[in-house]
Amino acid sequence: MLNRRHFLATATLAGLSAPAILRAEAGFFRDFPFSLGVAAGDPASDGFVIWTRLAPDPMAPHGGMPLVNIPVEWEVSPDSGFREIVAKGTELARPELGHSVHVEVAGLLPARPYYYRFTAGGERSLRGRARTLPVVGAEVDALKFGVCGCQHYESGFYGAYRHLAREDLAFVYHYGDFIYEYQQDYLFPDGLPVRPVRKYALRGLQDLGDFRTAYTQTLLDIDMQAARSVHAFVSSFDDHEIRNDWVSVYDDWKLDLDGNDPDAPPPEVFMLRKQAAMQAWYEHMPVRKALLPRGGMINAHRELRYGNLVSMQVLDTRQYRDNQPCGDGFKPACPEVYSKDAQVLGKAQEDWLAKNLGKGGATWNAIAQQVTMMALDRRRREDEPKKILNLDSWPGYEAPRERILSRFAGLKNCVVLTGDEHQNFCGDLVLKDKVVGAEFVGTSISSGGDGSDLRKGTDVFLKLNPELKFANDQRGYVVCDVNREAWQTHFMVVDKVTTPTNTLSKRATGVVENGVAGIRMA
Repeated sequence: MLNRRHFLATATLAGLSAPAILRAEAGFFRDFPFSLGVAAGDPASDGFVIWTRLAPDPMAPHGGMPLVNIPVEWEVSPDSGFREIVAKGTELARPELGHSVHVEVAGLLPARPYYYRFTAGGERSLRGRARTLPVVGAEVDALKFGVCGCQHYESGFYGAYRHLAREDLAFVYHYGDFIYEYQQDYLFPDGLPVRPVRKYALRGLQDLGDFRTAYTQTLLDIDMQAARSVHAFVSSFDDHEIRNDWVSVYDDWKLDLDGNDPDAPPPEVFMLRKQAAMQAWYEHMPVRKALLPRGGMINAHRELRYGNLVSMQVLDTRQYRDNQPCGDGFKPACPEVYSKDAQVLGKAQEDWLAKNLGKGGATWNAIAQQVTMMALDRRRREDEPKKILNLDSWPGYEAPRERILSRFAGLKNCVVLTGDEHQNFCGDLVLKDKVVGAEFVGTSISSGGDGSDLRKGTDVFLKLNPELKFANDQRGYVVCDVNREAWQTHFMVVDKVTTPTNTLSKRATGVVENGVAGIRMA
């Protein structure tokens, strides 16, 4: 095991006088230090973030690393053989951040692929690849990118990521639920118990070490590493990075007053857990240093502009949202649903969105976020008397939902990209009987298990929601193929996730034509 005493002794022999920054020499690491792979993210026209984390013994405390700063060298090249180096430097892997490294590479040429790699202690990482974006406002005719998320480790293998890695994409938007905060002894995909296909190391997550362990175990999946090594990711978080259905600083603590959630912590205790969870999320995501948590909060909303073709607003629907109305869950609306003071984005983020929507004259206005915006009736049996809403989504907050849709009504070509549901569906966004936009809801990578083509009661679900154009209950990801004339969303599904390998197919394609609000199926 590489320990602090070994480092200090070697540093002294090498003539180093300051132990705060120590050079790791070849052979110091017991095992390959880049066990969690490499990744890139948050692309811009002149660069992107490149990420790695040193972990020679990944499941050991601190990843098997000594609690000292370790220099990590990095290089970027336009060719896969690194014959020409166009950017390089050294970044410190700090123990306070789990020996993760976030390098914000700049000065690159727009709209082209680059390769990157890291070196530490004489060991070299695998090669990564990422693309820069076109210059903002530049004439661009086409964009192809991926959308994915919801990857419960125990529910299935990540074979969908192996297929995603083979796609030719500009970037990937990950809508969240990168980890899940609990372990399940049994799954119930069809009402009968089955054992999970693999197990989380911990039954529940409470402190920073616990959350680091969950990310570490997830990132050891080689299919996930494959996807992160070849595509730049635009990363968000949803609820399971911390706790099911958490919102704001309050979590579900109000439910405890009714005796519905006796395990829910008080706000001040929840904030300690959230602070640890957000730090672990940052440590393992290829995001910019502006997203470093401050007081347990992450400034996660940001904009991505792809030439003059697409303007994408990445939203945070968790940190500033009011507690779910009516006690949360799937149930009929109560008066709280219509509260004029309710917030989903919070005032500051909503004002930011209003300012950015339509700015710059891009052909398409994309909104990348976590929870469904369509006000769908969730009944799947004809004998259920009242309309049922998912209260952990936008329809549980009708006033802010209508404000956002009103802004869409004044624009052309608004497309919302959503996750969370563990199923594929798409449909029209309707405000007072007028179609003002389109929403594509992508399925999960593994959450929900193998699934099937249609959930029970899908015929009723579609009948009760005429704005809904398609529904499917398989796992996979989404590919968005965008040009001047149309936005096409391909629902890519795998046949199973209970085995490491699977077969990919295109289940359906939804199309939004330029200047025509709403979706048609191709």
